[in-house]
Amino acid sequence: MTTTLLLLADTHLPARARRLSDDVLRAVDAADVVVHAGDWVDAATLDLLESRSRRIHGVYGNNDGPELRARLPEVARFTVEDLRFAMVHETGPAGKREERMDAAFPGVDVLVFGHSHIPWDTTTPGGLRLLNPGSPTDRRRQPVCTMMRATVDGGRLDVELVPVERWQPPATRRR
Repeated sequence: MTTTLLLLADTHLPARARRLSDDVLRAVDAADVVVHAGDWVDAATLDLLESRSRRIHGVYGNNDGPELRARLPEVARFTVEDLRFAMVHETGPAGKREERMDAAFPGVDVLVFGHSHIPWDTTTPGGLRLLNPGSPTDRRRQPVCTMMRATVDGGRLDVELVPVERWQPPATRRR
């Protein structure tokens, strides 16, 4: 059996964009599992993704208020096929991240995180895969907005960083 995942973080709606792009929404519809590593900012985004997802896992981020914190955990743990996942919004500075996450998440195969808006895909000395999908709405210092698609086949994980066109309102015609 093969399971497809869509990894998102830092959507920051409606602060960074008015809505998710059609590319992101199509990816949500196509995924078996949607994973969101926090900083949703508005509950409407959580509602939208819950309504369109077959299965969803999420955590709250530092920009998420009381409503989202009441609905989402700070840390999520779940299994997809033979892989054990954990998710958290913040992992601290990039320096020594691998060593800190090995210590913080023993027995986990994959850790999904957000916060920096910077895509990240490394493996720690202990074998933990660290994934940050970037942001589909706020590229910060990156060349483009991003999300990740992943495929789990038993204990194998393949990951692809996907550029995202940021949604822009349609041009209005002037007469």
